[in-house]
Amino acid sequence: MLAASVARASRSSIVPATRQAVRAAPAVCLQTRQAHAISNPTLANIEKRWEDMPPQEQADLWMSLRDRMKVDWKEMTLQEKKAAYYIAFGPHGPRRPPPPDEGRKVFFLAAGVIAAAVGVFSITRLFANPVRPRTMTKEWQEATEEYMKSQGTEPITFQPGMMVQSKSEKHLPAREKLNDE
Repeated sequence: MLAASVARASRSSIVPATRQAVRAAPAVCLQTRQAHAISNPTLANIEKRWEDMPPQEQADLWMSLRDRMKVDWKEMTLQEKKAAYYIAFGPHGPRRPPPPDEGRKVFFLAAGVIAAAVGVFSITRLFANPVRPRTMTKEWQEATEEYMKSQGTEPITFQPGMMVQSKSEKHLPAREKLNDE
């Protein structure tokens, strides 16, 4: 009986202490952990090599720099600080500056597209029928307006003369009158 009570007492006193030690251990480890410095050949000329590095190697280097940045920055080497800044904010990827002649290319491409559109429009107008439809005469539009009045169309916004926007058939050139009949 004495042995059982001693065993229970020893277990109950050890378990809380062990639990406290386990809970405190990660905090102690995080506070005292120091990442080792990254070698200079790895970081040498990173500005020129970064774009050509395989994605896995880029990720590994960035992860090691990220771990290294968790320590006091005074302990980091100048090479590590420069590499971390370049990788985070350097002119690569979407921040890469445009090529020197890109503005000129965009201008000429836009001018070419506009010129092609004007050309298509001009050719279409050249071969289109020059005669206006008979519904575009003043008399037709007045008749449409009278019909709308008789039907009670748009009782709120309808104003007399709203539909008439073309010249009279009398004012059309002779060529248009002939084709209209």
